[in-house]
Amino acid sequence: MKDTVFITGGAGFIGFHLIQRLLKNNIKVVAVDNLNSYYSVDLKKARLEEIKKINGQFNFYSGNIEDNLFLKKIFKRYEPKYVVNLAAQAGVRYSLKNPGLFLQANINGFGNILEMCKDYEISHLVYASSSSVYGGNRQLPYSEKNSVDHPISIYAASKKSNELMAHAYSHLYSLPATGLRFFTVYGPWGRPDMSYFLFTKAIIEGNAIDVFNNGQMERDFTFIDDIVESIFRVMKKKPIPNENFNKINPDLSSSWSPHRIFNIGNSKSINLNYFIETLEEIIGRKAKRNLLPMPKGDVQSTLADTKLLEDYINFKPKTHLKDGLEKFVLWYKNFYKTL
Repeated sequence: MKDTVFITGGAGFIGFHLIQRLLKNNIKVVAVDNLNSYYSVDLKKARLEEIKKINGQFNFYSGNIEDNLFLKKIFKRYEPKYVVNLAAQAGVRYSLKNPGLFLQANINGFGNILEMCKDYEISHLVYASSSSVYGGNRQLPYSEKNSVDHPISIYAASKKSNELMAHAYSHLYSLPATGLRFFTVYGPWGRPDMSYFLFTKAIIEGNAIDVFNNGQMERDFTFIDDIVESIFRVMKKKPIPNENFNKINPDLSSSWSPHRIFNIGNSKSINLNYFIETLEEIIGRKAKRNLLPMPKGDVQSTLADTKLLEDYINFKPKTHLKDGLEKFVLWYKNFYKTL
């Protein structure tokens, strides 16, 4: 990987950590982010300042992937050979209130990325999908071989659309592309709209936390370092067509085109009440709980089957929940100068 890597969503949570990993491995990176106000712009800028502390070849541009001319100038100047698309409007619940934002960024923006990858003959496109694509599927653990035709949020539908769009480009233009279905990523420098961040802030400040479905929800929490390690290994391994693909009895996890889909999760479903109790133990304070019904667009449980990815990259996410939360809480207290 001596060629330049282009990363969208570079000031985001996962993008920030991935860029650090690449720079520390002496890989040239050019990144973009629109620095929108969905959550704290100051946090995004702080991430960029942290990246600048690393002695590496890094260039950053502020702009939208929906702007095709903006993207074209960057591709023309840097001629990247690897693209990691992490730019997206995030938030399952937020997508119910602002569906237009998701259609613009997650579908139109991703369409522009695919066009650039085609025109500049990219060696490998890696793009973020989401565990939310499994939607109303109740069969656990979630497997790439399962159908994902029943999304229950606009966000999930946009991510499923990305997978379909990428496959079409792989088929039409032999574009090597890999989609990664992330399962509830957490860790230092994380997103303030995520539950672990909101819970930590509220418990430290003595405020009540919103607990949905009486805490009877489960999530496959995956630590950021495990996510980055997985992405890094996937980037270096271009997908190849499955020459034995059976179009009459198709394997949903592969394709006759150079396109693959993988789950990235910790393969453990953590009960929300246990999650809160672990945070309480780390912080040293009890949470005040505001019990609420299950929100529309959410699912009760997630659990990743990661066997395909483990076999593909010889790596399995392994960070224990308490270890990951301790690292997050330590970062949170240092960053926000709390008790």
